[in-house]
Amino acid sequence: MSLDQVVLDTSVVVAALRSRSGASNAVLRIVAQHGLIPLATPTLFLEYEDVLKRPEQRLAHKLSVQQIDEFLAELAALIKPVETHFLWRPQTHDPNDEMVLEAAINGRADALVTHNISDFLPAGRRFGIRVMTPAELFKEMKP
Repeated sequence: MSLDQVVLDTSVVVAALRSRSGASNAVLRIVAQHGLIPLATPTLFLEYEDVLKRPEQRLAHKLSVQQIDEFLAELAALIKPVETHFLWRPQTHDPNDEMVLEAAINGRADALVTHNISDFLPAGRRFGIRVMTPAELFKEMKP
């Protein structure tokens, strides 16, 4: 199965900015090189912004608000927007995970990439969406 379109859980975007050497950052570099098409709903994208700008996150990734805005602008230019036609709630134990899953379902994603596999696996199976970690995705994408 090819991996072209993916939904990135907020945990992946956060981890990518916290560590330049981790698998999450490597996945974002693949996105930047047009090796993957990230999918997101407006709600999910706003979640990225909200979490990245939290004081505790800014302490961890050491980026200014302007740098975060620049990063988000670049990411937005790469994202294929997804309209939510159907709400499938509730499907996960964590209500905050619902928007990530809905982006994957409505966008017909090839995979949902997350650090929280157990949160998404049952729903992923139900909807035929691969749920994988950034490390698994990176390993599969390497030539």
